Amino acid sequence: MRRLAVGADRVYCQPMGKAELKIEIDADLLARAKAYGQPLEELVEEGLRVTMARLTLRDGAVLWDSAEVRSMSDDQKARLWADENTEALRAQRERIDQCGIFGEDFRTW
Repeated sequence: MRRLAVGADRVYCQPMGKAELKIEIDADLLARAKAYGQPLEELVEEGLRVTMARLTLRDGAVLWDSAEVRSMSDDQKARLWADENTEALRAQRERIDQCGIFGEDFRTW
């Protein structure tokens, strides 16, 4: 299998695997990322996976069976789920604040 790689002025094929990429990035952001001691390549790949998962939307919902989401760690999936459901979680908290918890009047403890 081959993967497309994008050069400065052309697109070409290369064997499947890692692709070399030249980018410009904010110097302060780069310094903060390097301070964590994790390889920059891993941070960039993780960021791309999370971003691609967020972009892989259908009718406003994440395609949880997509390759991008399947390749994510459980922590990344949890963050993505929380981001996707922030509004629903907020609405549920407001409902509980206004109405209380279902069956609360019947509790004996």
